[in-house]
Amino acid sequence: MRFAVRSVVTAILVTAISFPSFAQFKNLVNDAKNKVGQVTGNKGGSGLSTEEITNGLKQALQVGAQNATGKVSVADGFFGNALIKILMPPDAKKVESKLRDMGMGDKVDNAILTMNRGAEDASKKALPIFADAVKNITIEDGMQLLKGKNDAATQYLKNKTSQALYNAFLPVIKESLDKVGATKYWTDIFTVYSSIPFVEKVNANLPDYVTKKALEGVFVYIAEEEGKIRKDPAARVTDLLKKVFAN
Repeated sequence: MRFAVRSVVTAILVTAISFPSFAQFKNLVNDAKNKVGQVTGNKGGSGLSTEEITNGLKQALQVGAQNATGKVSVADGFFGNALIKILMPPDAKKVESKLRDMGMGDKVDNAILTMNRGAEDASKKALPIFADAVKNITIEDGMQLLKGKNDAATQYLKNKTSQALYNAFLPVIKESLDKVGATKYWTDIFTVYSSIPFVEKVNANLPDYVTKKALEGVFVYIAEEEGKIRKDPAARVTDLLKKVFAN
């Protein structure tokens, strides 16, 4: 370790001779600090080890995921929030419009309500899935995410785990939809709609649609929580978060 650091410093001094200006020399020294930090395991000048940075990002996502799932997994977590409320799929809009014209608005409203209730119910089981996904963040990922945008860690989590989360979440959504009666309302709606003469048939996959919308809604709130941790010291609820994001 000492030899590696000494080599970097020696290289700086030798190279500095060829730089005529103080500004150029200063830039070289700053660059060297970062290199020394890489050798010693610290982020240049911050006093933070790469392990602390990585664990800080993991902790931020854990806190964000916990807060996000807590918000959406209660009654009206989805249904009462216009930002993430699950409405009829685009392909089923004509079904909704036709049935409302026929005086069957109550059935449509019940279908929408139970879709959201299914998402709220399933979200209670989402936290362990997110927790497992957070464990996969590497030291290299952590360094990049710390310097990224306000939702960088959330987007990383979304890009890396969306398919796995979908596969794990779908059966929960199916079970939840059945439990709250959404599947029945959905079947009733499309049975009535399909019996109307001359209408174009629609085959919407309810569990697939609700699963994707539910995950989308959870990620909206994880991103919001990450943004708070990055910007607001009051949102940094652990010593590690305070140390990492203060830098």
